Amino acid sequence: MLVLLFILSLLPLMHVGNTLAWDTDLLRYIHLSRNVSQDGFFRILTDSAALVTIGIPLVFLLAGLLLKKKSIWQQGLGFAAIFLTAMSLSTAFKYLLNKPRPFVTYDFIEKATSGNMPSFPSGHTTDVFVTALALSLVYRKWYVILPAFTWALLVAYSRLSLGVHYPSDVLAGIALGSFTAVIGCRVWAAAVK
Repeated sequence: MLVLLFILSLLPLMHVGNTLAWDTDLLRYIHLSRNVSQDGFFRILTDSAALVTIGIPLVFLLAGLLLKKKSIWQQGLGFAAIFLTAMSLSTAFKYLLNKPRPFVTYDFIEKATSGNMPSFPSGHTTDVFVTALALSLVYRKWYVILPAFTWALLVAYSRLSLGVHYPSDVLAGIALGSFTAVIGCRVWAAAVK
């Protein structure tokens, strides 16, 4: 399912059928109908992606060292490996595909936050979905899953609202982050046993 989602998100890059128009039209609707007074809130959400994605492994690593608990330290190491893999894949795809940001291509899109590298896939969305799903796979409790995915969806939406990504970029980030989390958690679980 995740692979199919990723492949579907590639369609706008290939200009297949009317997909590019659909991608642009949806972005135009989201971005131009946004409440500009909420841009500050969405910028905070966007900025939280890197902080949380990097912070979680660091907290586990430090807690494991301070508490002298090998299992906690190993979780931190596993999270770090999974998150670094997702970030690396996202960056590699960005430069391989080199899709311009929407605010570069269309004058009706206002850049309301940072976004300098190529557009596809959304790195922020990749980061938050690898984080949310990895945490949810390790800690299968509603009080982990619900806030993690609520945060991830809000960050993903913020990238559209702030004009720095197309919907296909966000879909690809969801697929890439989720795929990396599932595979990473399986590899990590097998390695720890």
